[in-house]
Amino acid sequence: MITEEQARSCLEQVKDSGSGRNVIELGWIDQVRVVPPRVVFRLSLPGFAQKQRDRIATEARDRLIQLDSIDDIQIELGQPASQGGIGQAGHGQPAERQAIAGVKHVIAVSSGKGGVGKSTVAVNLACAMAQQGLRVGLLDADIYGPNAPTMLGVADQTPEVHGSGDQQQIVPIETCGIGMVSMGLLIDEHQPVIWRGPMLNGIIRQFLYQAEWGERDVLVVDLPPGTGDAQLSLAQAVPMAGVVIVTTPQQVSLQDARRGLAMFRQMGIPILGVVENMSSFIPPDLPDRRYALFGSGGGARLAEDYEVPLLAQIPMEMPVQEGGDTGRPIVISRRDSVSATEFSNLAETLSQTIAQTT
Repeated sequence: MITEEQARSCLEQVKDSGSGRNVIELGWIDQVRVVPPRVVFRLSLPGFAQKQRDRIATEARDRLIQLDSIDDIQIELGQPASQGGIGQAGHGQPAERQAIAGVKHVIAVSSGKGGVGKSTVAVNLACAMAQQGLRVGLLDADIYGPNAPTMLGVADQTPEVHGSGDQQQIVPIETCGIGMVSMGLLIDEHQPVIWRGPMLNGIIRQFLYQAEWGERDVLVVDLPPGTGDAQLSLAQAVPMAGVVIVTTPQQVSLQDARRGLAMFRQMGIPILGVVENMSSFIPPDLPDRRYALFGSGGGARLAEDYEVPLLAQIPMEMPVQEGGDTGRPIVISRRDSVSATEFSNLAETLSQTIAQTT
């Protein structure tokens, strides 16, 4: 019968490509258990080693599966090991943040809950900034629900990838005047992403530092909803000009938005302001009417409570939804609409704000 000692000895043959030390010695693999016909172990890589994740996992599987009576390998993902790395915190403590080569400013777009139109805001903000002459990138960091490719009409495209291993670089898709990287460009549209924290952190860092962003005045990052791993990864990895909090006037949305805003403030990230989306409904046949379907004044209350600007109040218009579904954001397809005007004003306000931080 295979013992844990034999399994560990087998795993000691798997080495870090940089230092040459084995993964057991480094503490990257631990909690090795043998439950015939299965071997179970925990993989916990620090941020700087995330690029080796697939190789280490594959090599570990290949070596263990050769042991007698073993036909199944189960890998559990743990928190990153405590070795320090740029942009990687140990035991929850912040580490030095690493700027992205060629990128002047990073703006995150966040929301406390899903369904408030955060991605719509991020996409239209990026396009509106590009219309004002800025060189803009869009990083779709909503790994579990990547919608940016559909909203920009490039869901059927596959980005070029240059190099291999640690030198691999992804080339952003250029569309609507911006360069965009998204998980949605790398997987089938029906394929779910079932990842825990360390793997999520790894792909976000790859999108930040292994994409050929070139020279960009602004990188807009569309974060997933909530206050989880993606938000922490971004906040700890890269210096940011600030974050935009998206909410609707609804009380439930405001409650979650408060949590998200408080998290970024606690982490020392500047709050650029609040965007109230779906502030009112404008019927297509009655453009002078406004209906507050989700209440009113919520965004203003949130901004006032936290003493931050209310940056914009984006109404509900049918062209907003139509533009998202057809891949033509409203700031491009209907520049004369109320929503497009609000997005353009939002872009101008944020451009002036970040220019003052240069």
